[in-house]
Amino acid sequence: MMHNSYFPNYNLAGRIQHTKFSSGMNMPSIRMDSVEKPETADFKTVFSGLVENLNNEMNAPDNLLKDVMQGNENVDIHDVMVAISKSEISVNVATQLVGKVINAYDRISQMNV
Repeated sequence: MMHNSYFPNYNLAGRIQHTKFSSGMNMPSIRMDSVEKPETADFKTVFSGLVENLNNEMNAPDNLLKDVMQGNENVDIHDVMVAISKSEISVNVATQLVGKVINAYDRISQMNV
């Protein structure tokens, strides 16, 4: 037979620390009130910016290679290799993005209105 004195008697409700996530406080919740409303540009502006960045990424290795060949000491061959890798990644991302946009356009065009 167990004795009731074995189990400690704690006042758990009194030991709970209230935070601003608690419903008993009158402070606004961080999660609900800090929803941002970013002002975004239209699709054409965003897409043209991405194409412009891709163009810059594609031209960077050529420009760095020209600087190395002209003997510019501020540019190293490792910088050229990094720029080439970045441009390859940018082309892969752009290819994937174009594929996703085309798929989305196909799905939208197949919807019945």
